[in-house]
Amino acid sequence: MNRCLQLARLGAGAVLPNPMVGAVLVHDNRIIGEGYHKLYGGPHAEPNCINSVPASLQHLISSSTLYVSLEPCSHFGKTPPCADLIIRFRIPRVVIGCRDIFDKVNGRGIEKLIAAGVDVRTGVLEGKCRDQNKRFFTLHGKKRPYVVLKWAETGNGKIGYSGTNRLRITGSLTDMNVHKWRSEEGAIMVGTTTARHDNPRLTNRHWYGRSPIRVVIDKKLSLPSDLHLFDQKINTIIYNSLRNAEDDLNSYQQTDLTENGLNEILENLASRNISSVMVEGGARLTQSFIDSGYWDEARIITNESMIVDAGVAAPKLKDHVFIKEESSGQEKIRYYRHLQNAG
Repeated sequence: MNRCLQLARLGAGAVLPNPMVGAVLVHDNRIIGEGYHKLYGGPHAEPNCINSVPASLQHLISSSTLYVSLEPCSHFGKTPPCADLIIRFRIPRVVIGCRDIFDKVNGRGIEKLIAAGVDVRTGVLEGKCRDQNKRFFTLHGKKRPYVVLKWAETGNGKIGYSGTNRLRITGSLTDMNVHKWRSEEGAIMVGTTTARHDNPRLTNRHWYGRSPIRVVIDKKLSLPSDLHLFDQKINTIIYNSLRNAEDDLNSYQQTDLTENGLNEILENLASRNISSVMVEGGARLTQSFIDSGYWDEARIITNESMIVDAGVAAPKLKDHVFIKEESSGQEKIRYYRHLQNAG
């Protein structure tokens, strides 16, 4: 199952909003095939695993054990049911990491296998399997995206200058890390002030893979149209209080932008099948997520050698637990989980 998780991780970002899944086929303690879900809309882990078995070993499939990190699907979606494929190849034993809570599966794959006489074992490394797909489980369990807060701060806790000038806190290695993170999330969000002063692109330019959907909070639609965010290169959702409209790749979504409006925004993102969102600023927007409790993970980058006397104070976490610390060039990256999600 650990190998299943290693394989599944290779699909990070590419399979959103689907879960990452890995599969391993074992005969007499020997791996004869392995695969993972590589691309959204493409074959799942199970057919990729079975199809990887060399022709000289295919006669062993019907006496092997299939390990898979998530319950095999039982419905026709973009691909045929994986449970049917397992039955057709007469695989006698299936070991499953965790159950799929998606409404169209949620135990039906397991039931179908058992009804066909397959020996099924579930709950192997269940915690690790669920944690790997925390975005998927948050979307379908809590009906909102998994929320990642990210910001960079100086050694004395500032995220920017007090004026409109942009403060560069991170170096090239950390920038590459951040763009890798972007490739793994469904959407990326900023507020009005950050959009106006920093004019960010919010795209993945320093890593491989897709760019996330851009999300902008612009209550009065006051942002100038020549910002990079409105360049029509990436799907962009503008949450505002004035209108709904579709403009090529831009979508204007009228919604509640009062103090309690984050829930409505997250519900709308979930209705668009967006399983995760990275909040990149600014301080006020990020703090509103913290204060409301609508966050799951925080990644705080600190350049401890940089001190800015007059600047914008960084957000303050609460109800959190420290997970780990990493070095990235001259910066430190500290990871935290919201306390209610720390287990």
